[in-house]
Amino acid sequence: MTALSRRHPWLRPLAVAVHRARRRLAWCRPGTDWARERRTRALAVRAFRHRSLLLRELPGVAPALQHGKVVNLRLAAARLDGVVLQPGQTLSFNRTIGNATRRKGYVDGLRLADGRPAAGVGGGLCQLANLVHWLVLHSPLTVVERSEHSVDPFPDHERVVPWGVGCTIAYNYVDLVVRNDTTTTFQLRAWVGRRHLHGELRTDRLLPHTYVVEARGEEFVRLDGVVHRRNEIWRTVRSRTTNGRVRDELVRRTSARVLYDPDPALVREA
Repeated sequence: MTALSRRHPWLRPLAVAVHRARRRLAWCRPGTDWARERRTRALAVRAFRHRSLLLRELPGVAPALQHGKVVNLRLAAARLDGVVLQPGQTLSFNRTIGNATRRKGYVDGLRLADGRPAAGVGGGLCQLANLVHWLVLHSPLTVVERSEHSVDPFPDHERVVPWGVGCTIAYNYVDLVVRNDTTTTFQLRAWVGRRHLHGELRTDRLLPHTYVVEARGEEFVRLDGVVHRRNEIWRTVRSRTTNGRVRDELVRRTSARVLYDPDPALVREA
């Protein structure tokens, strides 16, 4: 969202419409081979898998919004499950999932509006984008586009992945876009279980490397009375045959405003 629409909220619908029109034009331009194929049969090799809890204890969030999120995730996961990413192809999360509307069965779920928990049709799909991004980080796929939340809204209760690797999604102009610059074919699998959202990244051959993703330099810093959370996301690439370290990669540096009260002992004054 532009600075002008932030200062004048009444301009926001116009800004959204402009961003959406630009994205539709970008999808139609020649030159990008978008991933479209879906296969019901899984590719031979499971490169990486992960699962995330569907329902968590989140302060100030109505349980109905979390249950609505599960409904939305089930619909969106079905759209993503089986999508194949051939060499040279690009995957857009928004293009693959489509617009989450009531007509398609989506309901009110948990989303962030101006950094605050709120109800919204299709709310909760960021959890699926987070899962896709986490899978991709454990592969040689290239992240072309990814946006992150500007706030840290909840404490780390039951967190199993590092803070700072999540995504924010808004149809269709805030997207997660991934490109396959390798000679390997990849496939995404996603489904909703009883307690977890499940995901797998599968390939048609064994990858030569494995990947370890971690946060380093985690800290809380108070700036002008506002607490910010910072860290660095690093990825270690290892040889599959020897397990030796090939290289360390700085994925990104992350900083966000904290909306809860962290342990005072962890907060450093800037």
